[in-house]
Amino acid sequence: MTNHHKPFIEQTVLITGASRGIGAAIAQRFSSVGMNIIIHYLQSHEAANEIARSCMKQGSRVLTVTADLRSKEQIERMREKLEAHQMLPDILVNNAGIAHYGLLSDTSEEQWDELMNINLKGTFLTTQQFMKPMISQKYGRIINVSSIWGISGASCEVAYSTAKGGINAFTKALAKELAPSGVTVNAVAPGVVDTEMMSGFDAQEKAAIESDIPLGRFAQPDEIASLVYFLALPESGYMTGQIISPNGGFLT
Repeated sequence: MTNHHKPFIEQTVLITGASRGIGAAIAQRFSSVGMNIIIHYLQSHEAANEIARSCMKQGSRVLTVTADLRSKEQIERMREKLEAHQMLPDILVNNAGIAHYGLLSDTSEEQWDELMNINLKGTFLTTQQFMKPMISQKYGRIINVSSIWGISGASCEVAYSTAKGGINAFTKALAKELAPSGVTVNAVAPGVVDTEMMSGFDAQEKAAIESDIPLGRFAQPDEIASLVYFLALPESGYMTGQIISPNGGFLT
């Protein structure tokens, strides 16, 4: 079915947590075709500006916005700013997230709440705010960045696995709710990616993890970004409610 929505390269994409890592790679992937890019960040102002500059060099119109995704008010303000710039997203990439490594018995209530608030509640509040214009235009893409651990669970990452498992269920349920409106909802659940999130592991630990991965290496952020880009394409319109895991054969 062809949709008479604006051409793909004229669409606007909002990426949360886009100042580094996977989020930055996603922004750069979309900017390679000159799309309108909104780079969301929390505190990394300089890093966000650097990504913005590299996207502008590709010919993209770029806006940087800051908001604490735990706050409905701040997300509303972000939406008002985007509305004022006539840059409401056709594509929303919920990428912002934090990890926590440690035994469940050592996980504090504050750490648990922080993980749920940023990873899960932030995705809920951001999606709720930006899906309305997609519904009224009868077109949109919502792509949630999850994790392999949301599918299989990881020892010493119980809170993180729980939050990402929640994202996967959220994705499946919302896909059914928004399908009649022409809005697709999918999740990308990467395996181990070579980003700052891995900085807590030493070389020996990293080598041990790599030896468990059939492809024998970590993913590069741009390999995750290319899958997000694919799901955003107009021709991916029949793909919805899916959790796709690029993980080097770690989980099959």
